[in-house]
Amino acid sequence: MSNVSTGTRIRQWLMTGVSHMIPFVAAGGILIALGFLFGAVAAGTDGIHAYDAAKMSVPVDADGKITGFNLLNVGNWAFIIFWLGKAAFAFFVPVLAGYIAYAIADRPGLAPGFVAGALATGLDGNPLGTGTGFLGAILGGFIAGFVALWISRWPVANWIKPVMPVVVNPLLSSLVTGFAMVLVLKTPISALASGLTSWLAGLSTAGVVVVGIVIGLMMAFDMGGPVNKVAYTFGVTGLAAAGAVASAPEFVIMAIVMATGMTPPLGLALATVLRKNQFSDSERENGKAAWLLGASFISEGAIPFAAADPARVIPSIMLGSGVTGALVAIFGNELRAPHGGIFVFPLVSSPLTYILAIAIGTVVTALAVIVAKGIGSKN
Repeated sequence: MSNVSTGTRIRQWLMTGVSHMIPFVAAGGILIALGFLFGAVAAGTDGIHAYDAAKMSVPVDADGKITGFNLLNVGNWAFIIFWLGKAAFAFFVPVLAGYIAYAIADRPGLAPGFVAGALATGLDGNPLGTGTGFLGAILGGFIAGFVALWISRWPVANWIKPVMPVVVNPLLSSLVTGFAMVLVLKTPISALASGLTSWLAGLSTAGVVVVGIVIGLMMAFDMGGPVNKVAYTFGVTGLAAAGAVASAPEFVIMAIVMATGMTPPLGLALATVLRKNQFSDSERENGKAAWLLGASFISEGAIPFAAADPARVIPSIMLGSGVTGALVAIFGNELRAPHGGIFVFPLVSSPLTYILAIAIGTVVTALAVIVAKGIGSKN
C-alpha cells in the first residue's frame, strides 16, 4: 500500500462506499418506481400518490398505521411496495458514508460513518439532519474514517485495548463526526445542494441538453468507475431530492444517466455484428454478453473492449453516449427508477422516444468504433 498514490487511495475509499450503496439504490429505487406503476394502474394519474394510504384505499388507524391489507386491491399493493422501497432507499446515503469510513479505518469507522450519513439526510426524522445529501455524506464519511483511524492509533494501556475498537473509538469518533456535520458542514454544503437544485429547476432546454452531453461523456468515460459513479450518484440523489412530485428536471437527469450508461455495451455489441473481422474471437463472445449487459444498464459490459483498445474505444463510446444524453434531454424523457434498464422502460415517460435515443446512440457508438478501428488497420 505504501506505493499507492493518494489519489488512488481516495478513489478506492470512495468506490468502496459507492459499491455498497448501489444494492440499496437498485432495490429501493425500483420498488418505489413499481409502487408508482401499480398506483397508476389503480388510480390513473393519481398513481403519483402511491405513498398516500387514503388515495390507495389502504385502511389505517388514527395514527396512520395499517390495519388491513386487501390482496385483490392493486392500490394496496402499490402502497406496500412503495414504502418497502422507501425503507431500502432511505439507507443508501448512510451506507455510502459508512463504507467510505470503513474503507479508511476498518470496523471502528462504521458507526461514525453511518452517523454522518444519517445526519446528512435526517434519517428517521432526526432533528439534527443537515440536509447536505450525498455531498455531506461523502465528506462526513471521510471525516469519520480519518477520526476513527486517528483514535485507533492512540497508545493506550493494555486493559483498555479490547474495548477501544468496539466502544471507545466509535463513541468518540461519532461525537467528533456528528459535531463536524452539524456545526461545520451543514451551512455551506446545504447551501450548495439547494443552489444545485435551483440551478436544475431553472435550466432551459438548451441547458438540459448540455447537461445531458456532459453526463453522457462521464457515464462512458470509465464504464462503472469513479467518473461514471459521480454522474450516477448525481442522478440518484436527484431522485431522492425530487420526491413524489408529478414532474421534475431531476427525473430527466435520471433518464439521461440510465440511457447513456446503456449505450456503450450495446454499441460495442452492435459493432461486433457489423464488422466481425475487426474483433478477436473473445471480443465477439463478449459482444454477445454485452447485449444483455447493456440492456440491463450494466455499463461494465464495455470494459473488455476498452481494455483491449482504449484509444479507439473510449472516445467512440463517449461520442455515442453524448449523443444519447442530448437526445433524451431534447425529448424530455423522465425516469423515476435508478436502475433496471429495459425492465423499467414502462416507467419512462414517452418510452418510444427514449428507445429511439438509445438506439441512435448505439448506432453512433458502433459506427464510431468501426471507423476508429479502421484507421491504420490492414484489415
